[in-house]
Amino acid sequence: MNEMAKAKIYDSSGGPAGEMELNTKLFAFEPMKYQVYHYVKTHMSNQRQGTQSTKTRAEVRGGGAKPWRQKGTGRARAGSNRSPIWEGGGITFGPKPRSYFSAVPKKMKRNALLSMFSEKASEEKLMVVDLPELEKPSTGTVHGFIQALELVDKRVLILDENELSHIPLSVRNLPKVEYKRARLVNAYDLIRAEYVLVTRNGMQSIEEVFAK
Repeated sequence: MNEMAKAKIYDSSGGPAGEMELNTKLFAFEPMKYQVYHYVKTHMSNQRQGTQSTKTRAEVRGGGAKPWRQKGTGRARAGSNRSPIWEGGGITFGPKPRSYFSAVPKKMKRNALLSMFSEKASEEKLMVVDLPELEKPSTGTVHGFIQALELVDKRVLILDENELSHIPLSVRNLPKVEYKRARLVNAYDLIRAEYVLVTRNGMQSIEEVFAK
């Protein structure tokens, strides 16, 4: 991508307020779909707890005495009622607690993030916004702002860096709206979101952290 990337700007009432030229290092990046795929696959794998567990024949309660004598009963010989072929016996090759963690190279993580930034920008699904100023948390005000942007029922990600903002508490009860610090965003966050709203502070933070 060599064209200048741009994003529409919206004021705190949700009305259009011009356009902003975006950093080409971040928002005009040639997408690397395979690296995005690999990053997301690894990221989701790393979320697995890996706590599932089954008992082997050594861990199942019971056993001890031989169920019946070796010969003369007409039945197949059996040495323990903890055998995997018995009901209530141990599990053969069952799952055990394990770690599914796999490290992702820093370069791949960055390429995946820039690929998604550029895709959102090219699809005009990345907007620069001035969020409503709140004296206290207000879900209704934020919902009205999202409604003015015509993004109701869309999955929206808000990226900001204002530590004193009441927006995080205001979006908790909005099921499809998520707030995140801009410097902590990753490619998976961008994939899950249909639209990305970035504040001016958030954009500055993104450039400081990721445009190196």
